[in-house]
Amino acid sequence: MSEKIATRVAYGQALAEIGHDENIVVLDADLSGSTKTSEFKKKYPERHFNIGIAEANMMAIAAGLASCGKTVFASTFAMFAAGRAFDQVRNSIGYPHLNVKIGATHAGITVGEDGASHQAIEDIALMRSIPGMTVVSPADAVSTNALVKQAAKMVGPVYLRFGRMDVPVIYSADTKFELGKGITIKDGKDVAIVANGFMVSQAIQAAEMLAKEGISARVIDIHTIKPIDAEIIIKAAKETGAIVTCEEHNVIGGLGSAVAEVLVKNFPVPVEMVGIEDVFGKSGKPADLIEKYGLTPDNIVEKARKVLNRK
Repeated sequence: MSEKIATRVAYGQALAEIGHDENIVVLDADLSGSTKTSEFKKKYPERHFNIGIAEANMMAIAAGLASCGKTVFASTFAMFAAGRAFDQVRNSIGYPHLNVKIGATHAGITVGEDGASHQAIEDIALMRSIPGMTVVSPADAVSTNALVKQAAKMVGPVYLRFGRMDVPVIYSADTKFELGKGITIKDGKDVAIVANGFMVSQAIQAAEMLAKEGISARVIDIHTIKPIDAEIIIKAAKETGAIVTCEEHNVIGGLGSAVAEVLVKNFPVPVEMVGIEDVFGKSGKPADLIEKYGLTPDNIVEKARKVLNRK
């Protein structure tokens, strides 16, 4: 995991690669340099539209274009895509189940110095509560590229969550991805660490640390929070008997909640959650915020020990 690429960068590259499809239109809210939709704009300027700092209007325009048969990628920061434009996403995109893909970048606290106003820690909870919305949080550049391309091919609304920060490349170029299907990165029998986004790389490090203590930890990437891969979660619960969830999101309403919903209905086991503990973020350097809010391999190890004591 030596190479590092931000998932927002991979998003921009994926859009540029699929732009030969003349049915694809990209909208942005005056942030194309940050969301990296500028990569699409360079190649296909006639199908890239800057809507300005008017995110709600952008979602309504996206819905209109989709209603006319276009596949629309509407991009802005996650806080504005899920928060500011929620009404339009729900009523204009979700309700009529239109073919709009929301490219939400700069999610989570790793936005850094922009602070709480820009740190979306509620977006997964908001988006997965919309009926029929697919919700995706890729772990690295390789999975981002593959999942963006799959999202473009499927019919219906998709929320794609990306980060600002450079993150380790985990997967090889030949890895197979499928929307709605998790990936077991590392097998283990004592505890399963279920993660998404940049927390997958943190989970891998935690598993290596646990191995030195003689604890065998399974690592699972749940890149699609909705529809969630219940099968891989239930299997992990049955085979390990303990789960730790890891996310760059509020522990309320995100991956941890989604995993717990699967387990409580199918095979209850002890669960511990690593994430934002229901507080707003602060302004600071991403590395400092990761430490402050416990999104570290050390904290994952601590939660793994705790859940093992509850088995």
